[in-house]
Amino acid sequence: MADNGLASLGVEGASAAAHALSLPADAYGNDPRLEVMWAMKAFNHAEVYFNLISSVDPKFLKLTKLDDKIYSTFRETFRELDIKLLKADDLKSDKAKERWRPFCNQFEGLVEDFNYGTLLRLDCEKDYTEENTIFATRVQFFAVEIARNREGLNNVVFKAKSGRS
Repeated sequence: MADNGLASLGVEGASAAAHALSLPADAYGNDPRLEVMWAMKAFNHAEVYFNLISSVDPKFLKLTKLDDKIYSTFRETFRELDIKLLKADDLKSDKAKERWRPFCNQFEGLVEDFNYGTLLRLDCEKDYTEENTIFATRVQFFAVEIARNREGLNNVVFKAKSGRS
């Protein structure tokens, strides 16, 4: 699937796609081409992130300038959330959305594209697959993945890919 990413658009196509993605959402209707570009961008982000945690010990990763703030606020707000194996309802149920909305909104203006659509793995021990992936906001992704990295849950991926035990 990576071969069908932005690189397949060529320099001009990728430049046009980047420009299109920078325009405000109200500049578009339900343009299926735009949805494909967003999906490709989200997939490329997921692929880069998974390659990163596969090749660098996740406990040393810093995903944003605000990792400490995101992590402490996340764990204060979602102390009981099982981030090893998320369920769709943990992010998408009405009750969950009521809790996530204020958490996410406090990072508006602090985390670039805080509400940008991103792919998140449900089971942190597995790769991105259709069954193991959910659509989340960028700040939800950062909160969960920073916590997984700090709590050692992404070590399984790193050890599997690096051949360490």
